[in-house]
Amino acid sequence: MAAGTDKLQAMTAEPFGREGLPLEQARRQILEALQPLGRNEVLPLEQALGRTTASPVQALAAVPGFRASIMDGYAIAGAEQPEPGARWHLVGASAAGAPYGAKLAAGEAVRILTGAVVPEGSERVLPQELVAVAGDQLELVKSCGPNPWIRSPQEEAAPGQELVAAGQRLGVAELGRLASCGVQELELTGRARIGLLISGDELLPPGAERGPGQIWESNSALLSALLQRLGYPVTKQLVVADAPEPLREALQELAATCDVVVSTGGVSAGASDWIRPLVEELGQVRFWKLFLKPGRPLAWGQVAGVPFFGLPGNPVAAAITALQLLWPALQRLEGAEQELLPRLKVRLEAPLRRGAGRPELARARLAVAADGGLWARVEGSQASSRIGSLQGADLLLEIPAELGSLEAGTELWAQLLRLPLL
Repeated sequence: MAAGTDKLQAMTAEPFGREGLPLEQARRQILEALQPLGRNEVLPLEQALGRTTASPVQALAAVPGFRASIMDGYAIAGAEQPEPGARWHLVGASAAGAPYGAKLAAGEAVRILTGAVVPEGSERVLPQELVAVAGDQLELVKSCGPNPWIRSPQEEAAPGQELVAAGQRLGVAELGRLASCGVQELELTGRARIGLLISGDELLPPGAERGPGQIWESNSALLSALLQRLGYPVTKQLVVADAPEPLREALQELAATCDVVVSTGGVSAGASDWIRPLVEELGQVRFWKLFLKPGRPLAWGQVAGVPFFGLPGNPVAAAITALQLLWPALQRLEGAEQELLPRLKVRLEAPLRRGAGRPELARARLAVAADGGLWARVEGSQASSRIGSLQGADLLLEIPAELGSLEAGTELWAQLLRLPLL
């Protein structure tokens, strides 16, 4: 064991550049190294939210498939725009699911409800607020305008029309439209099985009594919740002490059962940072260190041929690097169209003290002024160990490396953290 430990310690010597890779370069290198898993499955529509289509989805038939009334009113015979004073004889009614079964002759009309079939012989619906009814007689009392208030049989979709492309993530709107077009099940790409390894001698489960120097472990809860929110639940999770043999066994176990191995902590160059040399032993570290604050101690490579992400141990840094690098990689493995956080320009609401040297992703709240201007409010410490800086954050402010302390009103790009509803 001692000889093996000595060998691992020797492997922690610095083989990479001091500053690390810029974020965009690191992301590009990771994505270029990955290919979609190609593991598809068929699921019912109600289980497809947040999943990615493996093949295009086409309309089975025209939708709605018949001419439908857009308004409650009266379907009148003919197509010409009538003038006030025109009259018709009421001969029946058409309701949703109970259409009028005959063709309208000249001078005839039927009562019609929203969504009901417009009968043959009618090219116009008069909204009910424009007419007067006396017994079986209908009279137009106000100008009706040119709108016929009839929905086309192919308004939503034509037969064979592509509704969703391959590689598209399915949101609320997509699922609603697919249901309206009669789609019952979908071929979806497989999501990566994620193995999460948390290491640290000082870590205790929440609720346990703390001893000197011990902390309650939070990275598993933070990262599992973040990945779940992004649509990628963690498959297997291990919390292991900082010792070579149990860490080696954990890495091997996760690599054998998962498609991606993610660790937090243990990738720096300290005496108890075993993860990086173990990955070198079991596979390869392709780069180490990210030119970013927070997030410098990050490793990327493979363990037994399985992609490996060694995230920083500090929770904020782990969460931010997971958003910037792990999330795009999981999308790539799933075969989804690449989706990053949307960006917008904001101004600092108050001065921000910082030292130049590394680009930074600072956590901030979004404030909207009365004139519609967008402002960023930075509150409290930006330490990568302080999870409270993530709480309530709407933005990740993109601060260039060369900028030091910033004045109020400074304009910056920011990444929007809030996920879309639809």
